[in-house]
Amino acid sequence: MTALPARRPIRELPDELVSQIAAGEVVERPASVVRELVDNALDAGARAVVVRLAAGGVRSIVVEDDGCGIPMEELPLALKRHATSKIGSLGELESVRTMGFRGEALAAIASVSEMAITSRGADAAHGWRVDARSGELQPAARAQGTTVEVHELFFSTPARRKFLKSEATELAHALDAVRRHALARPDVGFAVWHEGRAVAQWRAAGAEQRLGDVLGRDFIATSRPLETAAGPLQLWGRAGQPEAARSRTDLQYLFVNGRYVRDRLVSHAVRAAYEDQLHGSKQPAYALFLQIEPELVDVNVHPTKIEVRFRDGRAVHQAVQRAVVETLAATRANAAAPVAPPVAVPAAEPAPAVAPPPRPSWQPPLPLVARDVAPPSPAPTAWRDPGPRTTPAGSGGLQAWAALRPPAAAEAPTVGRPASGALPEAAPAAHPLGEAIGQVGGVYVLARNAHGLVVVDMHAAHERIVYERLKQAAASAALPAQPLLLPVSFAATAAEVATAEAEREALLALGLDVAPLSASTLVVRSRPAALPDADVAELARSVLAEFEQTGASRSVERSRDELLATMACHGAVRANRRLTLPEMDALLRQMEATERADTCNHGRPTWRQLTMKELDTLFLRGR
Repeated sequence: MTALPARRPIRELPDELVSQIAAGEVVERPASVVRELVDNALDAGARAVVVRLAAGGVRSIVVEDDGCGIPMEELPLALKRHATSKIGSLGELESVRTMGFRGEALAAIASVSEMAITSRGADAAHGWRVDARSGELQPAARAQGTTVEVHELFFSTPARRKFLKSEATELAHALDAVRRHALARPDVGFAVWHEGRAVAQWRAAGAEQRLGDVLGRDFIATSRPLETAAGPLQLWGRAGQPEAARSRTDLQYLFVNGRYVRDRLVSHAVRAAYEDQLHGSKQPAYALFLQIEPELVDVNVHPTKIEVRFRDGRAVHQAVQRAVVETLAATRANAAAPVAPPVAVPAAEPAPAVAPPPRPSWQPPLPLVARDVAPPSPAPTAWRDPGPRTTPAGSGGLQAWAALRPPAAAEAPTVGRPASGALPEAAPAAHPLGEAIGQVGGVYVLARNAHGLVVVDMHAAHERIVYERLKQAAASAALPAQPLLLPVSFAATAAEVATAEAEREALLALGLDVAPLSASTLVVRSRPAALPDADVAELARSVLAEFEQTGASRSVERSRDELLATMACHGAVRANRRLTLPEMDALLRQMEATERADTCNHGRPTWRQLTMKELDTLFLRGR
């Protein structure tokens, strides 16, 4: 039998040990030190920040700024735990407007390194330098601003130092920390030096310019601007196009009131907006800046300030999701519509496709019927069904398409062609996707526009058209409920029972009648009529979990959309279906009028543009 250990008396920990414990939360690696020191520089009003590193920041980190500086008499106090100039009351803590506020960073860093601070205020005759280890204060030469030197990180805790990665890895993390600050503050210049060599520099610039400088011009070319407001919330930035999605989440940046954060609520909202436009496990690329009243967000939920908590998470989730959905609604074709017919010489490469700013109002998108535009024609002829076609039986057809085509499109004139079948000299410039010229392999439609050649996957394109119209029809009315002959009960947690009681009206609107049967049991008496084969208990659990996590349910809507996607897939025109030229043109016009027509329901592209420059390259023209 193991003997009980002798009781040890309760005693107060030494200040140095307390600081080292705090350092374990605040200082994970050199990048953590860089983040905290740059935060302080920005809070001091710096307009230029220089970061100098040695050995990836393990051997040395020096951060210089031109901010307001620290008075000589406050320098020793700056090194004490919980000493800060950022807040002074509970009210200020609940409405933090600065990057730092905890008063722990400098003391924590000093406890695991050799640190010194040199600073000079605006009215000081010269600067002063304080050594964190000895507390010695002495005059120093320094222009206005502050320099913080951190040497031999984790020298006093060698076990922590063993967990650090290679020099290149630590340098990459430190660079990423500065990159995030550079994105949030385009008005400030940043420079990073490593072993005496400049590795990154961003001059003060506008927000759009800074995004391109930090994330690359390719990101700007393959993303769309986003800017909207809803009540106390403002959101702007750029959302990547679905075809530019990546296999990793390395190009996802979210800033709340200028602070880089990782928030599951907002990440879920963005992912939901891309839900039926991404293929497989692809990850969207985005840089979003959310501005909200400080009283409505709690930034004091994590020692590193990397997480936040919103007072009204549901409103934030819905606002972000709707803004991204509306930004992605416009097709690339309409965003880069040609303005003139092509000329005989090879056309220049078009400018990157950038979508127009989203509608300022947050109303649902207009019905596709209202947005359809009849294509002009030099010799209008009414669209008519060409009659029976010689295609294999069971290969599908355009009956579903014709039934779903809006009245304007059904009567739309087609592009006129000479009776001989010869093609006109130039494609109409009014249509972004151009004019159909033929069909290849029973799968692809070929068209020409002002930029060159357009290749369309007709099944994928028609599938998206049908799917969007089915979704609009389903969204125009509440989800009908089907009462269960035998109610289904299941064991539930206390949180699930509480959520079911609090969100009863919202659940009924989704077609789910969920009510408590006891303190640990829920009963389901109805389910959405559109989901007759769903596992009722599992469906109820997933909906309750989403209500609890995000305050908004997508489980039923997601299941309904999956059902509609299946219906759209079976109702779309099939491969090996021979289309006439008027039918191909009608399909192109439908694509131009349909939101999210760049991808099918499964995230695969529906069309591709081959520019004249790309075609010339294929055939080595001009070489």
